[in-house]
Amino acid sequence: MPAATIRYFNPRKAILGVFATTLALSLMCSLSIQRGHADVPIAATATEIQPLRAGQDAPRFTVETIDNEPFDFDPRKLEHPAIVISFRGGWCPYCNMHLSELRHVLPDIHEMGIDVLFLSGDRPELLYSSLGDDTRDDIDGLDYQVLSDADANAAIAFGIAFRAPKKTIARRHEKGQDITGSSMALHGVLPVPSVFAVDTDGVIRFAYSNADYKIRLPADELLEVATSIAVR
Repeated sequence: MPAATIRYFNPRKAILGVFATTLALSLMCSLSIQRGHADVPIAATATEIQPLRAGQDAPRFTVETIDNEPFDFDPRKLEHPAIVISFRGGWCPYCNMHLSELRHVLPDIHEMGIDVLFLSGDRPELLYSSLGDDTRDDIDGLDYQVLSDADANAAIAFGIAFRAPKKTIARRHEKGQDITGSSMALHGVLPVPSVFAVDTDGVIRFAYSNADYKIRLPADELLEVATSIAVR
């Protein structure tokens, strides 16, 4: 019968193993904080998204202005509370109706010292021109800050990104709508229309997402949300 093999405990090796594991977990945690929900796979459908919730830290993300300049949203450095409103793109009639409706409360929200950011899936050049004529007339002069999330950075960070149905993409082409460079054309990704209210501590105080893109947060409810996060 062969002699049993004795394995000796190596304390130095054990300590190094624990250190390596701790370091790996620390890095994973750090990335999760920096990138929000970037570690969560893009949902297969709108009903399967895992959006960030009220009480969680808002993510940092980078989008683009109409002039193709990067716009960095860093929740740790907010000078004012912020409301982030994500929509699919100017080609979406329900998005247009929502933007038009919000014109009734946007001036009051700005008066409270709250920044409102509209994130579109369109490429920078189309942020305003892709909107309907009526919508552009409605929001003219109201300081609508529309930014491009064509790379879906914000949508992924907030956990609201999902795979765009092929029929939706095909319909856009059939209608002759320019979606070149959009999150839908570039990455096959759409955001579920959502609203996130973030206080100056970088914490999400209100979150709204609806997988049914036809249902949006009413303007009067957005005004109530703004009142709740306004700095007194």
